[in-house]
Amino acid sequence: MTSTADLKIKVFADGADLAGMLEMRANPLIKGFTTNPTLMRKAGVEDYEAFAREVLAEITDRPVSFEVFADDFAEMERQALQIASWADNVNVKIPITNTKGESAVPLIGRLSAQGVVVNVTAMMTLDQVAATAEALHPDTPAIVSVFAGRVADTGVDPVPHMKEALTLLAGKPKADLLWASPRELLNIFQADEIGCHIITVTNDLLAKLKLVGKDLSLYSRETVEMFYRDATAAGYDIAVPAAPRAATA
Repeated sequence: MTSTADLKIKVFADGADLAGMLEMRANPLIKGFTTNPTLMRKAGVEDYEAFAREVLAEITDRPVSFEVFADDFAEMERQALQIASWADNVNVKIPITNTKGESAVPLIGRLSAQGVVVNVTAMMTLDQVAATAEALHPDTPAIVSVFAGRVADTGVDPVPHMKEALTLLAGKPKADLLWASPRELLNIFQADEIGCHIITVTNDLLAKLKLVGKDLSLYSRETVEMFYRDATAAGYDIAVPAAPRAATA
C-alpha cells in the first residue's frame, strides 16, 4: 500500500495539547482522539476536568478518550461515571490493572453493563485481552487498547500478537481492537493489513504521513544532500598530511 486513501483502519490522534488536537481535527484522516495523564502533564495541563471540558466543547463529532487516574476501584468507578457524563462522544479509559497488579476486569464489566463506552488501556498480554472480552457487554461499544509498541520493545513481534487479540475479540463485534504506542509509520499499515480497527498515532508520527509513497531513490539523494549541507555548514575539514621528508645521506 502506498496511499493513506486506501486505509481501512481508523487513525486516532494521541496527545494532550489543545492546539495540536484542533489542528488534527482539520485532518479528515483523524477519526478520534486519545489522551492520558502522562501526556496531559507533559503538555502542562493543571486542571484535568477544565481541560477535558474545553476539548469536548471544541471536538463534538469524534470520540475522545479521557482516563481515570485513581488507584482503587471504587474511586475509579466514580471517576469513570463522572467522565462519561461530560459528553456523548467520551470514551472512558480504564487501566487493565491498578498499581498493585489487581485486575480491573470486574470494574470493566460493571461499567460496560451500564452502557459506559470503556477504552481498556495499558494492555499487553493475551490473557488480559481474553478476560476483557469475556467481561464486556455485547451491546455496549468498547475499545481494547493493546500497547503493541511496548510489546515490540520487549523483542516480541507485535503482528501475530495483535492477530491473536483480534481472534479473542471476535465474539464481541462491538469491541474495537486498538494498536497503541506505535513506534513508526509502518505500524499503521501493519495494523491495517491484519484488520485492526483503530491505531493511536502521535503528532510527530502523523507529520511523517507526507513521506508515504515517496520515491526511495529521491529520498536517498535528499539524505545525502542533508549530510553534505550539514558538514559544509559545520566547516568540517580533514587536513592533508604533509609530504614525508626525503631521507638525507
